[in-house]
Amino acid sequence: MKVLGINGSHRAGKGTAALLQAALDGAAEQGTALGVPVSGELVELSRLDIGFCIGCNRCLAQTSCALADDMNDLYEKLRDADVVLLASPDYFGTVSARMKNFMDRTRPFHMVENVLTGKVGGALSTAGLNNCGGEGTLALLDSWFATQGMLAVHPRTQGAPLAGGVVATGFAGLSEEGQPQWRSVKADKIGFALARQLGREATCLAARLA
Repeated sequence: MKVLGINGSHRAGKGTAALLQAALDGAAEQGTALGVPVSGELVELSRLDIGFCIGCNRCLAQTSCALADDMNDLYEKLRDADVVLLASPDYFGTVSARMKNFMDRTRPFHMVENVLTGKVGGALSTAGLNNCGGEGTLALLDSWFATQGMLAVHPRTQGAPLAGGVVATGFAGLSEEGQPQWRSVKADKIGFALARQLGREATCLAARLA
């Protein structure tokens, strides 16, 4: 089983990448438990040369893009993947420009043929504050999965629900003066627990569909 993680952060290898890696680790752990070999890959969009969609509409008649850049390799990775995990930091209540550009460039996959239909997807986000932006980011990522005809997984740990989705935040509480205090998003134990659960549940669903 191939699990592809795509990081839309402008800062490779930082908090969003760590959260996405936790989901990939969860997927590998679940694959071991099920006896299903899992191959995980984390792609950093910030390290790729992906141009903007130019609105040429060539993709109205074909499942490929007229532009020649690193997106061509990513198209093949998306085709081969059983599970696609998208992660983006919250930028003004939605995904980063880099992630939105990636989403725009996947237009060829749902115009003349639904290339990704039936694959499993999962969304992750990092944000500064709790309940303040991450939800919009997850909503747009979920909308992309729906547009592509994919099956989106939403993690649920045992016991009482911990959160509405995978969002790791840098908010560490308020000072005595009522000012926000900050931490690394990597210190958000709930966010990372949900990321691992997302990976596990995505693997379970993909194994059932295989």
